[in-house]
Amino acid sequence: MDTNKLLLIIIAILLPPVAVFLKKGAGKDLLINILLCIFFFVPGLIHAIWVVIQE
Repeated sequence: MDTNKLLLIIIAILLPPVAVFLKKGAGKDLLINILLCIFFFVPGLIHAIWVVIQE
């Protein structure tokens, strides 16, 4: 695991939408993550980690 991915995982735990934005940019993944974080934090957290771990 490289340093960038580890840093993104840490950011995903603290601020999930920021991690998704840094990985994918502004798009559907960011919108989905923001909506998940608004309703419940844990699904947004899981989605952010999933997006960051994807190759």
